[in-house]
Amino acid sequence: MWVITVYSQENNTALFEFTTEKEAREAFKKLEGCKILTEIIY
Repeated sequence: MWVITVYSQENNTALFEFTTEKEAREAFKKLEGCKILTEIIY
C-alpha cells in the first residue's frame, strides 16, 4: 500500500491511499503543498 500525506497551510492534513506505486506517483505529481509519499509494508 502507498500513502500520500499532504499538509496544507491551514494546518489541515489529508491522507490518500493507493494500491500501486504507479497510481500513487501519478497522484503525487498532481497534488500541491507539502507532501510525503510512503510505502506501507506489512
